[in-house]
Amino acid sequence: MLHDSVVNLLNEQVNKEFYSAYLYLDMANFYAKEGLDGFENWFIIQAQEERDHAMLFRQYILNNGYEVKMGAIADPYVAYMNYKEPLEAALKHEQYVTASINAIYAEAQKVNDYRTIQFLEWFVKEQGEEEMNAEDNVRKFELFGEGKGLYMLDQKLLGRAYTPPSLVLD
Repeated sequence: MLHDSVVNLLNEQVNKEFYSAYLYLDMANFYAKEGLDGFENWFIIQAQEERDHAMLFRQYILNNGYEVKMGAIADPYVAYMNYKEPLEAALKHEQYVTASINAIYAEAQKVNDYRTIQFLEWFVKEQGEEEMNAEDNVRKFELFGEGKGLYMLDQKLLGRAYTPPSLVLD
């Protein structure tokens, strides 16, 4: 049995993950408009991952006999002024998501919800990877993001392929 406070936070996380998918699709739209297919591809795949994360949280709530409460998803649109802004915004957003997952983890610890702690372990690791990838994009853009370097970075990002999550839900 999960504690109500943990279930509430898990439901909020479903919404945050779907918002993340919308946010990354908005960033993909920006790069598509600019003709940067690799950047667009990177963010489309990122959106797919976030949607998968939302679905994992949803399924975990259902598997434990609780109701999933879907909230409204805020409009993610931002008028970016340059190619670097979405990359920086993505890093900031991943740090926000990490803090949110950490808050659920802390609440689960507080109420001795070991099942949820175990479930969240995968997300804790995943967020480390998410932040590292976002930091890497910012760093590479700062190093190579102008002129021919922008083209090369765009081509590298075009090679990113979607990999479904490997989390097994009990």
